[in-house]
Amino acid sequence: MGKNWLLVVAAAMFEVMWVAGLKHADSFWEWLLTVVAILVSFAVLIYSGKRLPTSTVYAVFVGLGTAGTVIVEMAVFQEPFSWAKVGLIALLLVGIIGLKLVTHEHEGDAHKEGEVA
Repeated sequence: MGKNWLLVVAAAMFEVMWVAGLKHADSFWEWLLTVVAILVSFAVLIYSGKRLPTSTVYAVFVGLGTAGTVIVEMAVFQEPFSWAKVGLIALLLVGIIGLKLVTHEHEGDAHKEGEVA
């Protein structure tokens, strides 16, 4: 996995942080950290989207963020555990991995202005 894909994973981790922050923040500092997580998440996502296929980057970002949020809610915030949730997260991750595997563009091959596809 290349550097840019690792950045997508990092952006998804920050997404999990800010989503949890939107629900659970109740002090100035928690809200500040939530806003910082939003800014970092989207800055890294935009950076990666310029270097990798945007549709795949966004799908991976949202999928990992969704899976991470459900896992964190169950593990940290006592959301009820459900095998159905675990199964659906597994299915989601299989889809993300499959999408990544069938994406044939190489990192850094984003279409340049004026270049014919």
